[in-house]
Amino acid sequence: MSLVADLAVFAPVDDELCVLLVKRKYRPYKGWWALPGGEAEANERSRDAAVRELKEETGVHLTEVRRVDAFDEPERDPRGRFVSIAYTARLNDAPKPTAGDDAAEARWRPVSSLLHDDVAFDHRQIIGAALQVWGLDWEHVGTSTSARK
Repeated sequence: MSLVADLAVFAPVDDELCVLLVKRKYRPYKGWWALPGGEAEANERSRDAAVRELKEETGVHLTEVRRVDAFDEPERDPRGRFVSIAYTARLNDAPKPTAGDDAAEARWRPVSSLLHDDVAFDHRQIIGAALQVWGLDWEHVGTSTSARK
């Protein structure tokens, strides 16, 4: 079993709530959008892994994140047994991301579009849980006023 950390970062872009996603460069889910994240190193806390992976994959550096939940469905990753500790953050402005590490692309995507778009692993579920941390849900994510708290 491996421990991974994922990070759902929200910010308003053009008056719409967006989440920072990366397009996966490698299998599984090559070419699919996913939350920035990855495996924790041997002596690394999950929170630190989430912040590190965000920086490596998007160039965005954060220090303030909130824990969302653990996601441990046995079939969540086709490579084997992975447990994800998910984190979230909200920003007033969306910094320009730069793809790095194992991300082919990094982009702010409208949260509302993810109801119908393919998202890797169980990341749609993680995004939904992260929205709840901020008192939001899938149906109320359209304007920048709802994006700021």
